[in-house]
Amino acid sequence: MPHTDPASLPIPAFADVAALSVQRSARWRPGLAAQQGPALHSELFASSREGGGAAAALAFALDDIRHVPRAEGSEARDRRSVLWVQTREAARRVGRPYRAGLPHALQGRVIHVLAEKAEDALFALEEGLRCRDFAFVLGEIAGNPGALDFTASRRLTLAGERHGVPLFLVRLDAARDLSSARMRWEIASAPSPAPRWNPQAPGAPRWRADLFRARAHAPGEWVLGEGGDGLAAQRPARAADHDGGDTAASWTAGLRQRPPPRRA
Repeated sequence: MPHTDPASLPIPAFADVAALSVQRSARWRPGLAAQQGPALHSELFASSREGGGAAAALAFALDDIRHVPRAEGSEARDRRSVLWVQTREAARRVGRPYRAGLPHALQGRVIHVLAEKAEDALFALEEGLRCRDFAFVLGEIAGNPGALDFTASRRLTLAGERHGVPLFLVRLDAARDLSSARMRWEIASAPSPAPRWNPQAPGAPRWRADLFRARAHAPGEWVLGEGGDGLAAQRPARAADHDGGDTAASWTAGLRQRPPPRRA
């Protein structure tokens, strides 16, 4: 079989590959659902001691709903119900949803399911993803139950993508394992900003979000919170310092300087 010397390839070909790599590694940002559609299967790893997993999941879901283009002839606002599934162990660790504490847009729209075991919760989640009358599905499962293996995760991904219903699965006190989720986050509470009119009052919730795996985005860290018109994200200073400038140019320059491989 003939071998092609990489050094003989034209530089524009390398530039095209670099541009494609950059396109697939674009940074996540709030409102991205307007161009790419919602993330249909996301996992959020969080500690039950902080209770921020479900709150961050709701923030992600509402941001997607706010920016996903509405079909012609449909209502301006998505008024569909929301399915919230918890295992009994998850509810014991973080409590059940409290209607008065939910975002105003979701009050009166949440259908809560309390499952005895992880197997029952996975069944309810998959059935919910098959119903297009749900705006999104939120699940909370504690630990790493054997039922939540890669096969079960893949079934959830396929159900969500086939029917177009997003899933936000909160993994409480769980270790990172194999999963087919398109976006996987590590969520932790962050200090709240002081309110403008009363610095002693509790501030708006904020989270430190680490996107450690994504199908269409580069990994990164953000501090998330409510902005003036929805979810706002700021890059931590230490994360921003490590960002390169022109990724495509740097990648291509590296290829220019790379020596050709030695032939055996």
